[in-house]
Amino acid sequence: MAATILVADDDRAIRVVLSQALGQLGHNVRAASDASTLWQWVREGEGDVVITDVVMPDENALDLIPRIRERRPNLPIIVMSAQNTLVTAIRATERGAFEYLAKPFDLTNLVGAVERALAEVKEPGHAAPAPPEDHPASSPDALPLIGRSPAMQEIYRVIARLVNTDMTVLIHGESGTGKELVARALHDFGRRRDKPFVAVNMAAIPRELIESELFGHEKGAFTGAVNRGIGRFEQAAGGTLFLDEIGDMPIEAQTRLLRVLQSGEFSPVGGRQGIRADVRIIAATHRDLRLMIQQGGFREDLFYRLNVVPIRLPPLRQRPEDIADLARHFLALAQRDGLMPKTLDPSAIERMKTYSWPGNVRELENLMRRMAVLYSESVIDRRIVNTALAEQEPSPAVRPNGGGDETLSQSVERHLDGYFKAHPHGLPASGLYDRILREVERPLLALSLQATRGNQIRAAELLGLNRNTLRKKLRELDLQPSRSTK
Repeated sequence: MAATILVADDDRAIRVVLSQALGQLGHNVRAASDASTLWQWVREGEGDVVITDVVMPDENALDLIPRIRERRPNLPIIVMSAQNTLVTAIRATERGAFEYLAKPFDLTNLVGAVERALAEVKEPGHAAPAPPEDHPASSPDALPLIGRSPAMQEIYRVIARLVNTDMTVLIHGESGTGKELVARALHDFGRRRDKPFVAVNMAAIPRELIESELFGHEKGAFTGAVNRGIGRFEQAAGGTLFLDEIGDMPIEAQTRLLRVLQSGEFSPVGGRQGIRADVRIIAATHRDLRLMIQQGGFREDLFYRLNVVPIRLPPLRQRPEDIADLARHFLALAQRDGLMPKTLDPSAIERMKTYSWPGNVRELENLMRRMAVLYSESVIDRRIVNTALAEQEPSPAVRPNGGGDETLSQSVERHLDGYFKAHPHGLPASGLYDRILREVERPLLALSLQATRGNQIRAAELLGLNRNTLRKKLRELDLQPSRSTK
């Protein structure tokens, strides 16, 4: 059915696009370039859905949303913003936005949000929940996660919906993707923020000590227990317990953790008195827990207790558009630590986008800090990036012999998995051959040059390539041998 959609955005092109798209669906669209006109329409009772930008000439829409909700609590508000950070997503959700979309937005997604909003408003007795009060953690300077890519925007939206709940979350992601940062954001922006955040890495604790580490122990519970020990559950009372690398937890400890999640209580080792487990559980893993279940290494019932809300963090190689923002952020942190200020040349950014980042964001941070310390140039260009990457210990993302962080087989599986997820209903040309070849070619040539100590003639013979062909490939891949023979 036709509805009246109120649009507020100071960008005329966006007003025109939305007016045309929603008008073609039969809706009546009223568009304004400022917040005051939108507020006037709302006060007059107009509109079934509001679509508004955040930053407008006369007022920030995040300050307007509470007034709109107080006046018309059932009016859905869809917020758009070019300030596409986690903080913006959380503040929009906190103040009662029905949906948050980052600019540039997908028109199909926005139309879908409008349709969902209209459907919910028409439900009998529907009323939007009252937004929680803002808290100090929602400051514009608090940026625990950085990225403008669609994948990161989706993560921001999920976090914004979860911060003020106690739902259990399982974070999946490769090492170095920022799993603990997500866990901390869920805590620091949530209602448990004034209570402890306790992190424990399952892989770092000896198997025989895990239960005592988590649940504590009574005096005399085992040899050496001369005093009562406080476990991580008690330390995190009222707050958040982050169980990192949950896939490394032994089966016997998994069984006890499952009982705690089922009953809401735990007992220290050697104790009989139950203690209420008033904590929010967030777990993380880089392992394939479903495969571990099939192999008998992880309890299926525990998996479903932990995997209430899954969050999958993309590896850095799958979001190259975020590399520039992350790199500049790490350089700014290095400057804050007393190092000389540095800027990035566009050629450096383009070079970093072609690197595979087996260590993900953690590797990028280490690289930026290393360049800030070791290079005197104020501008970091492609040459410096190439040199810095070559100086680090070789760890190519794909090693045909199965070493490193990702084998060739895993790389192919990763591409196929992403391909079929992106195209569930059709099989367009994927260019898989060229993509895999690009990932294998660089480490193969680099290792061949390393083995021949930079001798291009010997490297060409080793690879079975014409010398001129090898030279061309080295230029294309920006591989500079430490010593070359002409």
